[in-house]
Parts: sequence; structure tokens; C-alpha cells
Amino acid sequence: MRDIDVNEVRAFIEAQGPATKIYIGCDSERFAIGKDWYADYTLAVVVHINGNNGCKLFGEVQRERDWDQKQDRPRMRLMNEVYKIADLFQKLKDVLEGRELEVHLDINPDEVYGSSCVVNEAIGYIRGMCNVIPMVKPNAFAATNAADRLKFVLAKAASSTTRSLGLKLI
Repeated sequence: MRDIDVNEVRAFIEAQGPATKIYIGCDSERFAIGKDWYADYTLAVVVHINGNNGCKLFGEVQRERDWDQKQDRPRMRLMNEVYKIADLFQKLKDVLEGRELEVHLDINPDEVYGSSCVVNEAIGYIRGMCNVIPMVKPNAFAATNAADRLKFVLAKAASSTTRSLGLKLI
């Protein structure tokens, strides 16, 4: 699967009106290959055209080794999601300025869930690197729904064709 074409995303955002809303999120899935653990990180950029005219979804999936020792407390994997979001934000920063933007983290603040182990660290990192207060579950649809769905769509597209990753959802 190919990486997000940052120039394509930038050009698309610049061509939209000022009411367009941008949502950036990441989701990951841990799995084993043999005795080694890996994670697929799915980054998603949702461009909500004029805030009410449907959206275009850009994304990519990156596979990396997962070194977390505790599956129920996936600190390293979750922070990798956060680092990837911040990196993408920095690459798009100039076209995001002045637009309504939300960063969505696939982290649940409820201590019942393992992802709560990084909630304060993740929020602080995004606030510091992006100057944005991120949304967490249950208000983080770009991470929990869009990125999750995008991984499925990209996998299906990769098995049949390697067409553009820009999907228009209306």
C-alpha cells in the first residue's frame, strides 16, 4: 500500500472553501506473524467538504514491529499512533491553518480500558506538537471509525487493484 500523498491532500484542502473541516486520526491493530508481534497503523485524513457536503478520505497503512510487552496496556503502540498523527499534522500544518481542525486519538480515558494508560501523555504530546486539544473516545471518529474502515477498504482495494487512495464518501 502506498503512503499518503501529502501534496495531493494539501492541494485538495486548498481547493476547498473556508468552511471545510479537517479530521486527522490513527488506529492500530496488533497481530502475530510467527513468534513476532506486529502492528498495522492506519492514518486517516477526513476532509469534510464545506462542513456539510460529504467528505474525502485520504489514508495509509504502515506495518511495524510491536514491542509492547503487555497486550492489555499497549503504551508503545498507542504512543506510536500519536507520533504518526503529530508527524502528519506537521506536514500539513500550512494548509490547516485557519481551518476547523480536530485531531482524534483512539484512546479511551476510562480506566477500565488499556488505552487509558497513555491518555494524559498522548493529549499533552498533541497539545505541545500541534497546538490542538485532541478528541478521545467516544468523540474520536476519525481514529475509531474512519481509520478502521479505511484499513478494510484499502486491503480490499489492494487485493483487486492499486487505484487511488482518495475515496469520496457522500
